[in-house]
Amino acid sequence: MNCGNLIEVLEHLAPPEYAESWDNTGLLIGSAGWPLGKALLTIDLTAAVLREAIDAGASMIVAYHPPIFESLKAITDHDPKQRVLLDAIRHGIAVYSPHTALDASPGGVNDWLAAGLGDADVRALQNHESLPADEQLKLVTFCPVDAADTIRNALASIGAGRIGDYSLCSFELKGQGTFLGGGGTNPAIGKAGNLQRVDEVRLEMVLSRASLALAITMLQQSHPYEEPPIEIYALQPRPMRDTGAGRQVTFDQPLPLEELVSRVKQRLGVDQVFASDAQHDAYGRIGLCAGAGGSLLNSAIGQGCQAFLTGEMRHHSVLDAVSRGCTVILAGHTNTERGYLPVLREKLLEALSNLSVVVSRSDCDPLQMM
Repeated sequence: MNCGNLIEVLEHLAPPEYAESWDNTGLLIGSAGWPLGKALLTIDLTAAVLREAIDAGASMIVAYHPPIFESLKAITDHDPKQRVLLDAIRHGIAVYSPHTALDASPGGVNDWLAAGLGDADVRALQNHESLPADEQLKLVTFCPVDAADTIRNALASIGAGRIGDYSLCSFELKGQGTFLGGGGTNPAIGKAGNLQRVDEVRLEMVLSRASLALAITMLQQSHPYEEPPIEIYALQPRPMRDTGAGRQVTFDQPLPLEELVSRVKQRLGVDQVFASDAQHDAYGRIGLCAGAGGSLLNSAIGQGCQAFLTGEMRHHSVLDAVSRGCTVILAGHTNTERGYLPVLREKLLEALSNLSVVVSRSDCDPLQMM
């Protein structure tokens, strides 16, 4: 087994395209070809966590927070953060970070956080939009009825008309086309200078942007007309209800704040959270985002959320939320994330039963209540 096997599973659970544009996810240290026997899961890659990984014989660390975030101009032992990276390289330990891709994914961190609040309808606060590579464009042509099969097969040979596991997908609409060939033309049907009416088919097929040039060539070669009609339409990404940043949670039965807070503490295994009470009698809909989710506050309020749960938020953002009628619950940045690691471990073991996966014992919240 090598690191690439684990990366494949991680990227199935948390596709890289789900990550925020500002994030730095993926393989940050090492090679997919490095051998893998044991993986260690952590929220943060600290010196203590790295020492634990070395002592445990781990050959890969899955660090939820990317240890390389801002641009580096050097990796030396003069900087504490760089020293950790350098030591990981020295010991041949690969490092992978899923971060916001794992937040956004179905069954990821935010869904785990939402599931602890009870029975509810859960959807993404900001839907991720996706467009399969094979369906980026739609190519449309018009041809005589008896030429449709030839053209469809020619376009399918370069990948057009592929939707998921289906091929040769197309749409036909019969009608009548007209054309008048000018001097010097040699129309496939009729004569130049005469208006022709032809029973035609409107043929539509999806295709990738990368295959467009070849598709046009194939269409021109397989079409009987001197000047094949060609129309190209760009298709729009499709919003994914269960995928994206944050979550909107709508309860069947509204909860009083005390009960909502109690469920949050039980889910996270903490004794205390901070709450700013906007004085609602009960809460039927809340927004949430693991970690630092203040950037989603406006989306939550705009979607009718009466409360917003996250790890940490700027002071003035909290004041703004309360003034707009939204209670804020702050549970600590990594408190809203760390409880997912055992869940992730089980998912990885289910996919790779021969892999040893451990959750770090050294990983902890850098802030302690005193």
